[in-house]
Amino acid sequence: MMLSIRETLVQAATSLAVNKLRSALTTLGVAVGVFSIIAVMTALDAVDRSIASGLSSLGANTFQIQKNPAAVFGSGHSRNLYANRKDITWQQAQLFRKYMGESARNIGFIITSQAAQASYGNENTNPDVTLTGGDESFAPANGFDVISGRNLNDGDLRYASNIAVLGSDVAANLFRQGQNPVGKEIRVNGKVYTVVGIFSKKGAAFGQSQDNFVLIPISRYLEEVNEKSSISITVEATSQKVYKQTIDRAIGAMRLARGLTVRTPNDFEIRTNESLVESFRDIQRIVGTGAFIISFMALLTAGVGIMNIMLVSVTERTREIGVRMSVGAPRRTILEQFLVEALLLSLGGGVLGIVAGASAGNLVALQFNLPVILPWLWIAVSLLVCSAIGVSFGLFPAWKASRLDPVLALRSTH
Repeated sequence: MMLSIRETLVQAATSLAVNKLRSALTTLGVAVGVFSIIAVMTALDAVDRSIASGLSSLGANTFQIQKNPAAVFGSGHSRNLYANRKDITWQQAQLFRKYMGESARNIGFIITSQAAQASYGNENTNPDVTLTGGDESFAPANGFDVISGRNLNDGDLRYASNIAVLGSDVAANLFRQGQNPVGKEIRVNGKVYTVVGIFSKKGAAFGQSQDNFVLIPISRYLEEVNEKSSISITVEATSQKVYKQTIDRAIGAMRLARGLTVRTPNDFEIRTNESLVESFRDIQRIVGTGAFIISFMALLTAGVGIMNIMLVSVTERTREIGVRMSVGAPRRTILEQFLVEALLLSLGGGVLGIVAGASAGNLVALQFNLPVILPWLWIAVSLLVCSAIGVSFGLFPAWKASRLDPVLALRSTH
């Protein structure tokens, strides 16, 4: 039995090798379909595995109140609804803190500006530093520790001091190892700030560094940064036990601060670690569905191609089939050989697509500092699908070859 299987595989591979270009093009069609799903799912699985570290993007028992959700899906009407929301102002943030009273451990204010560049002497960062305006509660509410110097204090906010606390990435880029940044003057987008502290390294969340920022007093930020932006409020509950109650209290306090009536819906969002994960899940579902549809269409087209190629092969090898039948080859053997040829074409394309897709997906993951993985589940699914395509689309040509009349086949000129 093993000899028969080996002979069938060898004969099938030899037949395919006779028409190398045709076999290669057919295999490539399958590879394209498998590549698209494996590449996308490899990248998404890599991001999925980084969620555990991403959960630390907010501190323990912490949530944020902000103008818009982390991600917006749906119709243009939904996007316009969020776009028309009014910014959370400094006055509203102060009222919110007043209404919350002692029901939260920490309440911090944050406002950010992307694409800033920091410099010290001849050293410059990339123009991707986040300039953050915050208060003394920024660090504890967001899980940062000060490892050198000090944090912001109430006096810094009251007098809008031109000082800064650096994220560890910015400090490492601007100052040589062993050099103390505290007391040095840096420039951020042309503005001068005196460094008073350095935050400990927090690492990446969802592939993005959480340490590439410069923190200045929010009062200074509101004076100097000439751009329209909304304040985000970070709230740390006193314990996990009262976490949900603190969120409910915060919603009520924010509605009061925003001046909303009983019938007016919330015009702000509550962002928790769980909502961040759910936002990613939404993206994952949309991208995964798109990749599946593209792959399905590509594999369906490739399957039709396999059927056409095998039908042509049957026509070209009619005389060969007649000779084999005349010397005693059973119809089942003929069927098996052509079916194995179709299966080899499909599985060959599947393996090629898996290798290329996994490589491309991991290259994308590496660009975002995500772990390298192999999506074994999707690899197994792809191989099963390719096998099904090879058998399904190769069955009719194989059956047609096995049903040829040996006498008529011998008379064929092919």
